[in-house]
Amino acid sequence: MNASILIIGDEILSGNTLDTNSNFIASELKNIGISVSRIFTVPDQIETIKNGLKSATQISEIVITTGGIGPTKDDKTRTAFAEFFNDKLVLDDETFEHLQQLLIKRKREHLLDINKSQAVVLSKAKIFQNENGTAPCQMIEENGKLVFSLPGVPFEVKPLIKNQIIPYLKERFSLNHIVTKIISVVDFPESLLSATIEDWELSLPENISLSYLPIGTRIKLRLTSTGNDLQEIQNQLDAAIEKLKPYISEKVISWDGNEIQEILKEILTERNLTVSTAESCTGGELSRLITSVSGSSKYFLGGIIAYDYLKKIEILGVSEKTILDKTVVSEEVAQEMSLGCQKLFKTDISLSTTGVSGPNSDDFNNEIGTVFYSIRVKDFERTNRLFLPHLERNDFANFVSQRILQDLVEVLIKME
Repeated sequence: MNASILIIGDEILSGNTLDTNSNFIASELKNIGISVSRIFTVPDQIETIKNGLKSATQISEIVITTGGIGPTKDDKTRTAFAEFFNDKLVLDDETFEHLQQLLIKRKREHLLDINKSQAVVLSKAKIFQNENGTAPCQMIEENGKLVFSLPGVPFEVKPLIKNQIIPYLKERFSLNHIVTKIISVVDFPESLLSATIEDWELSLPENISLSYLPIGTRIKLRLTSTGNDLQEIQNQLDAAIEKLKPYISEKVISWDGNEIQEILKEILTERNLTVSTAESCTGGELSRLITSVSGSSKYFLGGIIAYDYLKKIEILGVSEKTILDKTVVSEEVAQEMSLGCQKLFKTDISLSTTGVSGPNSDDFNNEIGTVFYSIRVKDFERTNRLFLPHLERNDFANFVSQRILQDLVEVLIKME
């Protein structure tokens, strides 16, 4: 069984709003054995929405749309659905009562009249009430296809999908299982990696697919298997991974992990190690990555963004002479930052960053894109330099932070 996702909204196509709904929906569908074959994005135009529905229903048994069902005139999805399915729009009493109670709860009952259109639905639709917003989810079943219309706000989409749509689909259909394993490989160019494991890849069973997903200098090998017997496909994946180990084991930092911060969590938790950060050019991104994992409070004790060079001196104890002699963006300053951070937070591990993310240089005229970072594990210390003039500020901070965590994982594995 496969699905298509139709994202509706001018704000998505204009670049003003980032589409996070399709990623979330695809992930949730995959977890119950439904693969997404196509993702469409269309503007708030009735004919274009109808064309999107036509394309999606031609290739998929399930279609999920988001957006375009607000109370304003630029929201055209209801009308497009009514025309496409040759149905009429009616005021649904149950939905109107739900809307009224929601607005009373939020002390906004004075807005009931102007939001009344939110209770207008297709006459033949199945309704899933929205506990976090004014517009419900509607489902139309026609010619063996299920088409869901959801609001576009992510914090409304997520509970509707997770708590209502996914349980409904699981109950309605006998679904295959989809199991994914992620293998993280480092210091192995993609072309060389592909050539190295070619024989193994060609010998994979037909129901196992392999994808190469480069992230900086790390490559994630994603193995995906589909079948109706969960234990059988898990055993099949495990057997395939065992056969892969002789080819690349020295370059693997995780045989069953996804994000680098999740891999780090396993290592730090297992070894009972603590970590802290002293950031400058990454502006807190390194700390954000570490703390994005549930349970990180057990090993992440704290961090500081010493953006101004005087704060590096005052808080982290970086020598003013070092800054004057070497400039603030230097190997020596990165080393002193990590040492001061380790002392300040009393952690086993400390990480520091100092650099110029651009688009302008700093007070010391350091080259844009230059960054030094220090990894300190107890008495061990390693400093690296990167030069990334092609990256914009946010991408720069994320790339550097990802690279630091990857290097830290490699260091810890070698220390094992």
